[in-house]
Amino acid sequence: MGKGRLEAFSDGVIAIIITIMVLELKVPHGADWAALQPLIPVLLSYVLSFVYVGIYWNNHHHLLHASSQVDGVVLWANLHLLFWLSLIPFATGWMGENHFEPLPVALYGFMLLMAAIAYLILQKVLIARNPGNSPLAKAVGKDGKVWLSPALYLTAIGLAYLHVGIALAIYVSVAVIWFLPERRIEAQLKH
Repeated sequence: MGKGRLEAFSDGVIAIIITIMVLELKVPHGADWAALQPLIPVLLSYVLSFVYVGIYWNNHHHLLHASSQVDGVVLWANLHLLFWLSLIPFATGWMGENHFEPLPVALYGFMLLMAAIAYLILQKVLIARNPGNSPLAKAVGKDGKVWLSPALYLTAIGLAYLHVGIALAIYVSVAVIWFLPERRIEAQLKH
C-alpha cells in the first residue's frame, strides 16, 4: 500500500485543525489596545497550539518520509493520532476563553498527553511495518524525549490544580524540546 494517500489525508486534517483554531479568534470590538487585552489568553492559547500542531505535522512528515511501507494497522494508528490532534482546537478554545483556569489547562494537557501516546504508537507501528534495518528504526533508537514528554504532561496535568503557571510552563517546555525537526531521521535518509 502506498503512503501518498495517508500523507495527503493527514496533511488535510492538520490544515483543517489549524483553520478551526484560527476561526476561534474573534475580532475585538474596539480599535484600541484595550480592546485586545481580553483576547490575550485566547491568542496565547492559539500560538501554543499552533506550534504544537506544527511540531506534529513536521515530525509526522519525517516519520512517513523515512517509512517505505504502510498497511491497515498504520492507517488506524495514524487516525488515532489525528483524532487526538483534532481535539486540540476544543481544548485550546476552552483554555483561552476561561483565562487559563485549572480544569481547562488540565484538559489541554490531557489532549497533549493522548496525542503524544498516539504518536508513540504510530512510530512503533511504522517501525514494525518497515524492515528492521530501516532508516526509521536506526534513527529512532532510544529517543528520550518520546518518553519524557508524556511524563511531563502528566506532571503538568496534576500541577494545573496547584499552580497553573507551572503547568503552562511545562507545556511550553515540551514544545521547545520538540520544536526542531528530528535530525536523526534526516541524517539516516542521507546515507
